[in-house]
Formats: sequence, structure tokens, C-alpha cells
Amino acid sequence: MGLLSADEIAQRAKDLDLLSEQQVHEVFASFGSRTPTPDEFMQALVSRELMTSYQLDRVIKGERTGFFYGDYKVLYLVGTGTFARVFRAVHRTTGQIKAIKALRQRFSDMPAQYMLFLREGELGCTLRHPNIVQIDEVHSYRGTHFLVMEFVEGRSLREFIKIRKVLDPIESTRLMIDIASGLDYAFQRSVTHRDLKASNVLVSSRGQAKLVDFGLAAADDALAEDSIVEMPNTRTVDYAALERISGARRDDPRSDIYFAGCIYYHMLAGRPPLSETSDRAQRMDRQRFLDVVPIEKAVPGVPPHVAAIVTRAMALDPIYRYQTPRELLADLHRAAARLAEGNGVDRGSGKADGAELQRSVMVVESDARMQHILREGLKKAGYRVLLTSDPERAFDLARQDAGGPDCLVLNAQDIGESALAVFNRLGEDPSTQEKPAILLLDEPQHAWQSRAVVAEHRVVLPMPITMKQLRGAIEKLLPSAAQPSSL
Repeated sequence: MGLLSADEIAQRAKDLDLLSEQQVHEVFASFGSRTPTPDEFMQALVSRELMTSYQLDRVIKGERTGFFYGDYKVLYLVGTGTFARVFRAVHRTTGQIKAIKALRQRFSDMPAQYMLFLREGELGCTLRHPNIVQIDEVHSYRGTHFLVMEFVEGRSLREFIKIRKVLDPIESTRLMIDIASGLDYAFQRSVTHRDLKASNVLVSSRGQAKLVDFGLAAADDALAEDSIVEMPNTRTVDYAALERISGARRDDPRSDIYFAGCIYYHMLAGRPPLSETSDRAQRMDRQRFLDVVPIEKAVPGVPPHVAAIVTRAMALDPIYRYQTPRELLADLHRAAARLAEGNGVDRGSGKADGAELQRSVMVVESDARMQHILREGLKKAGYRVLLTSDPERAFDLARQDAGGPDCLVLNAQDIGESALAVFNRLGEDPSTQEKPAILLLDEPQHAWQSRAVVAEHRVVLPMPITMKQLRGAIEKLLPSAAQPSSL
């Protein structure tokens, strides 16, 4: 079949209710008297946000289904799993953006599978917490089964770690507090996760961790224990292996705590503690759990109080683990406080407290790739780098008499006006007026410079800017700072 013409593309889109007659007319009219090529027509549709590249690709291929789920129009594919696909979608009337999690068609005629999926959704609807992705609706109609969920701008923690390589103890602990908070909320309602891993944690653009895919434990009662290994999805295999190896009862709530410890380990070490394999026999092998390298050896210099949490959470005997998420959460909060005070070993320098005082720079940046670039660039210059995507968190740390950063770098490029607002508050608050700070403004934001409260030690740098220029600006500001902090 040859390439479709612009008219044929438009007709297919209208037939699928993706475009109205009026929208098609307006796009063609924008080309004046000439007839657009197929590529020109598609580019015009995308630039006007009338259709997405994902929709157009499916239209060109002649697909007839999968464009709508109930009242929601699919914009593009977000991710795929063994059991389901996740789409970004928009409500046809309200324009509200949601995530649609749709069961794969091959499982739609298998009652055991789609009932598992629907029960997961129904259970998820009962959970309302800032660290759990909210499920709003559960639909099952004529063989199509899908959930309507909160759409989180961001990426999975697994992808986040892949970009960043490793996370420092402060950021790892902050994300773990979010994870444990979500687990604790669910545990208080007799709900466990049963599939806790880095790919089932989303990190929002503001740096908040949110858990997804609750509900498997509620459905497990409908399945024989041996059938877990035979299921087409592999989500519960690791849990089944842990519980058999450790002698714990099936669906032990402390299993979530073990795998929470695995996530903490993964962030600190840059790799998961358990060897990764798709072979079920290997995943059920006891040796896989016994071969875990202790966190102190995997991450030399990790603060002892952080290592102690990982070790206790990952105790193979559940008696020696934290018994509830709340116990884990309490220790995480204590660890976060000690890290903020500078107690422990900094992984960036590899030196214990008091071995060497380094200047610390707090970078406020929401994009994971840019975080990595700034972190590595400043570390090479000898700075101790702290990272956050939350300007308010940075402001709170800057106000501390001890343990606060020596200098702040706020990148407004993606964070927006909240970065400017916190930059100005640094100059207005008596406790931070002398704190060196740099505000980075993207080209469309250069006009904000007139609104910034600047001083000799608090400057605005228009982007684009090189790493060398940024380091030079920091070097000029820090000599006027007080004695370096111990953070």
C-alpha cells in the first residue's frame, strides 16, 4: 500500500472521531491555495496539538481500535508490561489528563487474569495518599478492562537511577521516606504491595516518590500458591521466593519491607542487590538471596546509620527485619536528620566527619539528566553537591544554623517561578540574607531578571551557560561566605 495523501489521513482521523470536520478545514485552510504533502499535513496537526505522533502513526498503519477508553482519548503510550499497557489520555469533555492502564487483550478472556486486574484497581481506589498513585475509576465492558489513574509527570525510579547512576544518602533517604510513608498508610488499612521494586515507584518532576501497582495481595487468595510461578506475569515470583526461603508465611507483610530495603540499596549502590534474571528457577533459588553483597562493601563510605537501615530491612529472617513500615519510617526520619546535620560519611568526598571541610552546593533542579550533569561538573571542582527538585526544601536547609549548604544554585528552567520566589526569599529572610545563591534563568525567562532580589553574593545568570562559567561564579561568591558547613 502506497503512502496516504493528506486527504486520506484526514478522512481516517475523522472516521475515528479523532478530528472534527471544522478542525480539518482549518488545517487545510492554513496552507492557502496549495495542497500540503502528507508530512506537512501531519506536522501541522501535531504543532496545533490536534493529534499526537502516536495517534498519527496508528492511523497510518490502519489501526481501528485503541484510540479511546470510555470518555478518554489516548494521546500516547507511556509504558508496557506483561499484564497491561499504560497510556497518557485526555478526557473528551473536561480536558483532564489521566493515565489509562489497560489490560492486554490476550488476558481479557481469562477470568483469573482480568479479575486479578480489576480487584487490584478496586483496592487501589480505596487508597488516597500523596505517595500512592491514585486510581479513580475501574472499567470492565465488553472484554475491555482498564483503570483511570492519576498521571504523574516524571519517570520510574529505575529510570531515574539509570540516568543518575547513584543517588547520595540524603536524596536516597528522602525518597525512601516517601516510599515508607505510602507503605505505612496502606499497611494501616491492611493492604500490602506485593510487587515493590524500583520500576513500581514513580518520581515526579518535583522529586516526590509515588507507589504504583498496589493490590496483588488482595487477589492472591484466589490463586493456588504453586500457580504463582506459572502465571504469565512475574510480579509475585520474588515475593514467593523470599517467603519460601525465609520460612515466612505466604503474604507476610514484612516482605514489603525487605524489598523496600532492596530499593534503598539500589539507590545507594546504583545496582539492585539481587541478581536480575527472567529465569523463574533462578529467581526462586535460595543462593540468589544469600549472595547479596553487604551494603558497606557495595558502597564504601556509606553512613553507618544508613547502612544499618538497609541491613535491618533486608534481614533474610523476618524476625530481624522492621516489623512494620512505621518502624522503618521512624528510622529513616532519624537518618535524614543526622544527614542534614552532617553526621556520617559523605560519599562524594569519601571522607569521614572532620577529615576535611568541603564547600557544599545545594542544586535545585527538577530534570534528572541535568541533575546528573550539574552534580558531576561541580564534584570535579571539589564541591560537595546536594540535590533537590523542591525549592522549599532547599530554603528550609538554607535556614539551618548548622548543616546548611554554603551556596545554592536554583535552575528555573523547568521549575519555573517557584525558583525565583525562593531566590527572593533568601534575600528577605534574616537567616538567609547572607547566603550565597545563584538563579539560572532560561532564555524565555530572561525578563524575570528585573524581578530578582540580587546582591553582591546573590546573582542571576542568564542561560545558556557553560559549566566553567557556573563554577567561576560559585568561586566568586563563596569567599564571602561564612565558615564552610559540615554537611
